Amino acid sequence: MKRFAKLLEKLLFTPSRNAKIIAMAEYFENTPDPDRGFALGAITRDLSLNNLKPTQLRKLTKNRVDPELFNMSYDYVGDMAETISLIWPKHTNYALEKQRLPQLGELISALQTKSKIALQTYVTELLDCASVTERWAIIKMVTGGLRVGVSARLAKTSLAEYSGKDLTEIEKIWHGIAVPYTELFSWLDGLADRPCIAPDQIFHPLMLSNPIDAQHDFDCLNPVDYEAEWKWDGIRVQLLLNAFAISETAGKNLEKQVKTRVFSRSGDDISSAFPDITETSNGHAVLDGELLIGCPTFSEPMSRFGILDLPKIKCVPKPFNYLQQRLNRKAANKKHLRELPAFIRVYDMLFEGKTDIRDLPLYERRDRLEIFLKRFNNPRLDFSESLSFSSWATLSHLRDQGADRFGYEGVMIKKRDSKYIPGRKKGHWFKWKRDPCILDTIMLYAQRGHGRRSSFYSDFTFGIWNNNEILPIGKAYSGFTDVELQQLDKWVRKNTINRFGPVREVQKTLVVELAFDSAHVSSRHKSGIALRFPRINRIRWDKPAKEADTLENVKALIR
Repeated sequence: MKRFAKLLEKLLFTPSRNAKIIAMAEYFENTPDPDRGFALGAITRDLSLNNLKPTQLRKLTKNRVDPELFNMSYDYVGDMAETISLIWPKHTNYALEKQRLPQLGELISALQTKSKIALQTYVTELLDCASVTERWAIIKMVTGGLRVGVSARLAKTSLAEYSGKDLTEIEKIWHGIAVPYTELFSWLDGLADRPCIAPDQIFHPLMLSNPIDAQHDFDCLNPVDYEAEWKWDGIRVQLLLNAFAISETAGKNLEKQVKTRVFSRSGDDISSAFPDITETSNGHAVLDGELLIGCPTFSEPMSRFGILDLPKIKCVPKPFNYLQQRLNRKAANKKHLRELPAFIRVYDMLFEGKTDIRDLPLYERRDRLEIFLKRFNNPRLDFSESLSFSSWATLSHLRDQGADRFGYEGVMIKKRDSKYIPGRKKGHWFKWKRDPCILDTIMLYAQRGHGRRSSFYSDFTFGIWNNNEILPIGKAYSGFTDVELQQLDKWVRKNTINRFGPVREVQKTLVVELAFDSAHVSSRHKSGIALRFPRINRIRWDKPAKEADTLENVKALIR
């Protein structure tokens, strides 16, 4: 546990990517199983534990220190784990101070097996005999809030660094091995063969795109070498279709249905929330596409919308806020299945049956995909067709029309001969998003951030005018520089008029320009409108609040 705490401290306070890779590689090389596997699972957030609630930890702390002192300290520090680790009193029992901290595996076992009451006593004893850094690591583990600036891919890169194995080979089997990854480390250490994982049964890391620089990239790209399609406003998913397998019972061949699975882009299994897709899918393949809300069998010509030169598509999906109502649920309810039917607009194929076709060029993979979809005629799977264009200017015209009339996110531009390579391969796939919408808003509230922003007010709520009333319209916590963050923090502290726990209400005088992708009707918001991906575009120090935008302005932007 001491060694793991030191690793987390290095990862949290080391800005260098290479230094983080080296730190993790050294830890994995010098730490035995299963501790290094549990550490890896914790860092990548693949480790699922029965955790203590933050309220329980606050209660434990307030039993040891003055509650008012804790509240003031927490308000100043902004991070609960850091606050508790610093404020927890040093124990006077010398024998307890010298008590051995558990191995990481022992801590994991306790978290998984102890009752809530027993776990509280156990954690209290650990905090008594731990140092400040060790307390912080323990609290992060027991609350499930371990975020130290390391992505899953960076952790896998460190495995490749220490073992000498190819990163792509590690990623191919990653989702087929469970924590604590004993098989994986045996292979990495050269003690066993590469784990045998059925590749058509596990999630595979996605190929990602790079934002295109319209002013420079198009000068270097030949449109003949690329194809394009709409960028759909849903969520990226991977679909594992394995509808039927042959089994032999009493000398008879029988078809046995096998579960179809849907994964989010991060590898989370969301199948149970979308039975309208999993229970209607046939065939055997691994597909890449966009999860959307709508009816894919509906067909309507573009001429009805006054656009004669847009390619014909099967249906216009509903805006993202319809899909949002079905996300983050363990199961779909009957009303959602009836009123918010889901489908997947598919644009790539990774496996055809058990055959890995990721090394084939994109145009061949898409030809096979189109044939596959026509053959099995899945009612909830829809082919994302290519756009016809002869020049970048033509594609620009299509992009503008699709954004203005239908609210599409933009277009995807993909090299026709590109292989399906995990990660962001430069020059192969590009995303050309529509221009963002801009809105002048008034800052209403501010809240402390987390991690390295825990000492700054960095999470803001903004509003717009509705007659003489200011209505909240959205929250934003990105888009500004470090210098601007310090300026905003200073302004919030000087202009606070009320406090609500960690939230400060400020004077309604600062105008901030918000950029966002789209606006949608929403009954969950007081203004009746939800903004898609709001972020701070510019701080309008010079603009009076009375000149901020109105609710009518925003309604005009609804697609």
